[in-house]
Amino acid sequence: MTLPEGARFVVIGAGVHGLSTAWHLAKELEARGTGWGGDVVVIDKNGVGAGASGIACGVIRNNYYQPAMRRLMAHSVSVWESDPEAFSYHPVGYMQISPEAMHEQVGRIHAEQQAIGYESTFIEGGLESRLYMQAMFPDWQAGNITSVLHERRGGYANNIASMLGLAAKARAEGVRIFTGTKVTGLTVEAGAVTAVETDQGTIRCEQVVIGAGPWVRDFWRMLDLPETVNVLGRDGQRYDRPMWTYWCLEEGTLGVDPTYLTDASGKMPPVIHVDTDAPLIDDVDGSVITDGLWGIYFKPDFNFGGVQGGAMPYIVDKPLDQVAVDPYGTASPDFVVGTSFKRMWTSALAHCLKRFEGKGHLFKDEPSGGLGCFTPDSFPMFDTFCQNAYVIADSNHGYKMLGVGALVAKAMLGEPQELLHPFRFARYAEGDLHPVSNSPFPWS
Repeated sequence: MTLPEGARFVVIGAGVHGLSTAWHLAKELEARGTGWGGDVVVIDKNGVGAGASGIACGVIRNNYYQPAMRRLMAHSVSVWESDPEAFSYHPVGYMQISPEAMHEQVGRIHAEQQAIGYESTFIEGGLESRLYMQAMFPDWQAGNITSVLHERRGGYANNIASMLGLAAKARAEGVRIFTGTKVTGLTVEAGAVTAVETDQGTIRCEQVVIGAGPWVRDFWRMLDLPETVNVLGRDGQRYDRPMWTYWCLEEGTLGVDPTYLTDASGKMPPVIHVDTDAPLIDDVDGSVITDGLWGIYFKPDFNFGGVQGGAMPYIVDKPLDQVAVDPYGTASPDFVVGTSFKRMWTSALAHCLKRFEGKGHLFKDEPSGGLGCFTPDSFPMFDTFCQNAYVIADSNHGYKMLGVGALVAKAMLGEPQELLHPFRFARYAEGDLHPVSNSPFPWS
């Protein structure tokens, strides 16, 4: 296909947000009788799922301390559930296993999940939590656990397979997807984006969607938007904060058969997320890795074989304009996975399940993960800039948020969406910030 000279809607990025928005825009236009899928063009400099969506660990959950995130995730889980086969979705559930420092907050998550009809079970107490986990895994041995939140919905999806399924849905509605098309600039006239400039030509547009994941920094600059934001803090004081910060998202795979995670009933278990303040001991030499709060998550990986998961990320300590997003993923010079991650994550697996003791040598040396671009509060930002440019900045919550595109499509067609309102850009200046949890992860 040849890039058209113009389109009503140009969507930048063929990952979860770009494809979902394009798909839902096409459906909304036809349902309203105001257009069809051919009015929507998606462009990506590489290919479908070539960015963060294609290397995501694939966890789908609603385990958030923030009410707005819970409601948004419940909506997204429903979209995943609408076609598990097309989205390569495995609805096995999700478990948040926590120490006493998180007990009260996790209990509040459970109560509010019930209030919105999101099914989950909450187990309280050290003995009760251990017995609940040992009924699933007889070799469960994690220490300092006093609560278990078991989400019955959620699970995980296979990253590339799900993106190809999403692209197929968009194409079936008439959406045109152009890969190998790099955006080189945006034409802004009278305060609005009138065209998207690419290495394959310029395409005029009425509206543009920027769903570029970790490349949002570059498009933010194309829109000539501020690189710092004034935030009204909870203490009533104002602070200038960087709009974007990059974090290294370390993940890895233990080279065992995925069925190694089979539970006592012979089934694949929920996705497991463990946070604890029990001392983490090196599984090889017995030294103390940390005696502070730490966390990991893990699940089976049937794509490449093994048990896959990750741990807390760390900030890329470089000036924003010097962070190398390209080449993306493990090839970026600013994505550095040291031996410390292997040591920590495999020892943490052994801390949780006896079956993983002495298995650290099976860790696959090929690093996985990539850079994530985070907002000032580490939560998503969805809003319109320059009159007609809708920016989807997921702050690395992206892959699981499959339903955001459905909401953005309605918003772009003039139908405000209550679920998106808490994620507007103005929340920083207004001080309408999301609550902060005790989790060691910046996004929980």
